[in-house]
Amino acid sequence: MEGGNGNDPCESSVLQKDIYQGIDDDVKLNSKDQRDALADEPKCVICGRYGEYVCDETDDDICSLECKQTLLLRVANSLPVCSSSTQRLPATDECFYVRDSVDRSGPPSLTCDQAELLRNKLEIHVKGGVIPAPVLAFSSCGLPQKLLQNIETAGYVMPTPVQMQVIPAALDGRSLLVSADTGSGKTASFLIPIISLCAKLYPNNNSNLRKPLAVVLTPTRELGIQVEDQAKLLGKGLPFKTALVVGGDPIARQLYRIQQGVELIIGTPGRLIDILTKQDIELSDVKIFGLDEVDCMLQRGFRDQVMQIFRALSQPQLLMYSATISQDVEKIASCMATDIVAVSIGKPNRPSKAVKQLAIWVESKQKKQKLFDILRSKHFRPPAVVYVGSRAGADLLSDAITATAGIKALSIHGTKSMKERREIMRMFLVGEVSVVVSTGILGRGIDLLAVRQVIVFDMPNSIKEYVHQIGRASRLGEEGNAIVFVNDEDKKLIPELVDILKSSGAVIPRELGNSRYNVVSLSSGKNFKKRKYGG
Repeated sequence: MEGGNGNDPCESSVLQKDIYQGIDDDVKLNSKDQRDALADEPKCVICGRYGEYVCDETDDDICSLECKQTLLLRVANSLPVCSSSTQRLPATDECFYVRDSVDRSGPPSLTCDQAELLRNKLEIHVKGGVIPAPVLAFSSCGLPQKLLQNIETAGYVMPTPVQMQVIPAALDGRSLLVSADTGSGKTASFLIPIISLCAKLYPNNNSNLRKPLAVVLTPTRELGIQVEDQAKLLGKGLPFKTALVVGGDPIARQLYRIQQGVELIIGTPGRLIDILTKQDIELSDVKIFGLDEVDCMLQRGFRDQVMQIFRALSQPQLLMYSATISQDVEKIASCMATDIVAVSIGKPNRPSKAVKQLAIWVESKQKKQKLFDILRSKHFRPPAVVYVGSRAGADLLSDAITATAGIKALSIHGTKSMKERREIMRMFLVGEVSVVVSTGILGRGIDLLAVRQVIVFDMPNSIKEYVHQIGRASRLGEEGNAIVFVNDEDKKLIPELVDILKSSGAVIPRELGNSRYNVVSLSSGKNFKKRKYGG
């Protein structure tokens, strides 16, 4: 549910704020905190008070997180939702609300039938085996009390759909291949089981001889830093330490950190292999091996390194995540763990529904002017990320934006030092810089918090990268928009782009629909060619 501060990085995505505005900007936790509904306002389907929020999963009006939880339980139990016209006591009486089967220790476990009903409602798809039912509260997962407190402190009031299903399955020891929208809470869904495992296996925090219990690999330094930051937040006060192993920082300091005793190593494959080949680091106790952005990690550039690290481990539980997962990745994953279970949320390999796409047909020579026009218009929603295809292009375009549009912009790419990149991201996220022009380095996994607008200046090399890039415009279901420039130079991606736009309900420019490259491949099984307008 999204309330007052849309930039809060830890808000839950399970509910979205309605278009109506309430008298209070804070998200209401309990129904008794909500006001009465006026005559023309929506009413909560549970208690009849002001329906300030909309439940994403059911599209029903609700007044608070408390009523949200009751609604989902009723869905799971296949109970009818009461009409808001049912009689209730006046708002001054705080005892009118009946919690059904919800209590303060968390909802009870769902039966198989209830679990299947909930999965269907939330578009949770499970393939490859039987796993525990989804949960409707973190308190139902048997987590350490301190971890539950940290989860609450981080702002997670209720689990998101991916967390509902993945956390209990991971805690059950299952190897998982997970596909879910960008910004849907995937990172917490693998960190929470890892931290829980570490806290239970090492209950005392008085030994420097502990060996790592988990390894998580990311494709970029920035994503690794972000994962470690969240791990520290969730693991605060627990017997849980992390080591960040990425390029750009002194290797000696990273090695020393591991030798001092840590539970979780987070790193990029290349740097971790450097440490493993040069130093004697014991990984025999590693229980969980995580791959964030797994489709990227198992491509040719990373695959050999990832497999080298995997072979150094002793049959760990696998937790692999991405917003886009191909059949090739599924095959490799099944070879790594024969009992792996695939979990997907929503439609696989599709952009988040929260991102509204706008495709603009613009020739390459006119792209800069079109970008400047957008940045000067009411459609510009800073802070924004502009994606380009080259490092030199990023530098040149950021300078041009500053000089021509009068908007402070900086570029970020792989040739800049770690220190420069961290400072650029700091300035961007605190509002000192309105636009960051980036190569694909910010296209995957990075949580850009306040960003609600992405402009794809140059189409990437694959439609998967496009899905990741525009996903930066939404976090935890908050609405954002993506503007994409396209022309015939993007001919290889045009058929897939048209398909993505159609599936999202976006308008397709006439030039794009009429493009001679907008042809469905015969190998896809659809033996026809798109008819162009006017012949």
